Amino acid sequence: MRLVDSILMEIDQEAQTTKRVLDRIPGDKLAWKPHPKSYSLGQLALHVASVPGSIAAAVVPDSMEAPNFSQPEPKSRQEVLDTFSKSLESAKDTLKKMDDARLASMWSLTKNGRVLMSVPRVGFIRSILMNHIYHHRGQLSVYLRMLDVPVPSIYGPSADENPFT
Repeated sequence: MRLVDSILMEIDQEAQTTKRVLDRIPGDKLAWKPHPKSYSLGQLALHVASVPGSIAAAVVPDSMEAPNFSQPEPKSRQEVLDTFSKSLESAKDTLKKMDDARLASMWSLTKNGRVLMSVPRVGFIRSILMNHIYHHRGQLSVYLRMLDVPVPSIYGPSADENPFT
């Protein structure tokens, strides 16, 4: 089994859960924020939706200049869902092309020519493409709870949904 195959399996499995969370996003609450310093619901959802494709594209070259990290507001819930679908397919297409040697090779993040971090590609994919999404998906579930939207089962039952009954 290639290294990327286990990553692709996890991406497919977790995408189903992420889609369940994104499906619950109320379209009329996209601008809502739990705190003035927080992303809005729409910004956070669009961030979760766009990360797979953007991070997979970022690991193709050997290094990348640190991005600005501004997040636009989506115009609709459907934009979030469409972005996630396209981003996911783009990520999988990109990653499928990487062999074990490429995944084990070093990748760097730079800022004005200075190396901020240098890690094996597979580590960056694991940490930023995958764990990063899980972290923000968890934030989204808290946003949903605060908005009194039923929270879907993620890794087990939620107070609103039990797939085991």
